[in-house]
Amino acid sequence: MSVTYIDAIREAQEKLLREDERVFLYGQDIASFGGAFKATKGLAEAFPNRVFDCPISEDAMIGLAVGSAIEGMRPIVEMQFADFSSIAFNQIVNQAATHFYRTGMPIPITVRLPSGGTPGSGPFHSQSMEGIYAQYPGLVVVTPATVSDAYHMLIDSVKLDDPVLYCEHKFLYRWLKAKSIKGEHLPIGQARIARPGKHATVVTYSAMVHEAVRAADRLQADGWEIEVVDLRSVKPLDLDTVLASVARTGRLLALGEAFPWGGVTAEIVAKVTEEGFHLLDAPPQRLNARDTPVPYHPKLWAAHRPTPESICDALRKLLSF
Repeated sequence: MSVTYIDAIREAQEKLLREDERVFLYGQDIASFGGAFKATKGLAEAFPNRVFDCPISEDAMIGLAVGSAIEGMRPIVEMQFADFSSIAFNQIVNQAATHFYRTGMPIPITVRLPSGGTPGSGPFHSQSMEGIYAQYPGLVVVTPATVSDAYHMLIDSVKLDDPVLYCEHKFLYRWLKAKSIKGEHLPIGQARIARPGKHATVVTYSAMVHEAVRAADRLQADGWEIEVVDLRSVKPLDLDTVLASVARTGRLLALGEAFPWGGVTAEIVAKVTEEGFHLLDAPPQRLNARDTPVPYHPKLWAAHRPTPESICDALRKLLSF
């Protein structure tokens, strides 16, 4: 029997509620309805007075979480969509992120952000916010790309004393499956080699890991061995694993679903250029979504984000340099 990505998120929350009395869940419709994506289905009944519906006010949601963390709790807040977290931006970056620096008191909150695009979701339900939050000191930003990481990284996030933005990709919820939840368990801040190779490195995270592996599989028919690095978390960023991969291949493509200006891919290219310029045999390249709001129409959405086809094109140009 297979386990889906969304199953892993639900099971992690169930385990946390069962084993730690300080943990509670807070979000819109997560108790009575089980959440917009059913990530908390049945948990309110299993854990009375531990799973709470909240008002439609993201600012208030994070404010309550910060206050409860000060009082010793470890809340998990579900945003219905990552896009809506912008309404709580002040609480996240000005309160949660800075509180330990200002007072010496940690804020162990975990904010679940259903991230990234799906066909037909449009500009208000498809954004990737990880690069924005990674800009701010004091925040941890994780981007699980596997069923095992969806499970283990949520548990590890709640155990951290830092505020964590847990970016779960909606496209993976029911598409991504595994035989078991108990796969490889790496610590937050350590990347993994999703696919070994020797001719070029793709550094990516979240759902783009799977698109990169598909592209690498296609290029193998032409004799190219592409290495795919799954960052797993973008803050902290495992630069050592990235540089080691670039040292093996000599070429870098930084890949992300977020908008192209700034962000995670820009940071990867900057860091590799700064600290590993001598390792490069070609100028490092980036591939992101297009610099427009995310379109509604499924065909436009497919043309907006990186795909195996566009990744292959970018890699062929890189390999031909």
